[in-house]
Amino acid sequence: MSEIENTMEFKTFEGYFRPTNSIVLSIIAIFAALTSVLTFIVPITIPATNGYINLGDIGVMITGSLFGPIVGGLAGGIGSAFTDLFLAPVYAIPTLIIKGLEGFFIGLIANPRKNYHKLNYRDILAILVGGSIMVFGYFFVELLLYGLAGALFESIFNGAIQFGLAALATIIFNLTFRKNIITNLPQAFNKIFIFQ
Repeated sequence: MSEIENTMEFKTFEGYFRPTNSIVLSIIAIFAALTSVLTFIVPITIPATNGYINLGDIGVMITGSLFGPIVGGLAGGIGSAFTDLFLAPVYAIPTLIIKGLEGFFIGLIANPRKNYHKLNYRDILAILVGGSIMVFGYFFVELLLYGLAGALFESIFNGAIQFGLAALATIIFNLTFRKNIITNLPQAFNKIFIFQ
């Protein structure tokens, strides 16, 4: 392996640059803010668990499917957890982990550096895995905090509303916008991942 390849391997994870350059850090900040704003929009409180249903997963899923696992995981976790600090502080740390994993696995499975040209089976699989991480992650947290009845009650809303809306929005986004955004901004995406 040449010295250049060694340097690239050190600076990337699966072809996605680690958050060491200003472009990647800026995109993480912008999409964490977008996810936070989406989470703040119309939060529907669930009295049984003190949690709430929101639109934040739209931001998490789109970010992962557009930028890959590093930006998706960091922006999804940070943006969602920031909102929880204000709306439901007990969930802030679990949200950082759950939404971070959701964004990470969506980005890893969808792998937009290779598969951004059209919607494909990897996008659907990524959405299903990411959404399941969110639903089951919160189920286990709520099971510990509020018992089985509260956990089951909220998981119905997390699965049917939050996951359903986010999945639909992400599929529409990937069908209509992803290819054009990545194709028309190569100077930015060259700093986020190595095209393949």
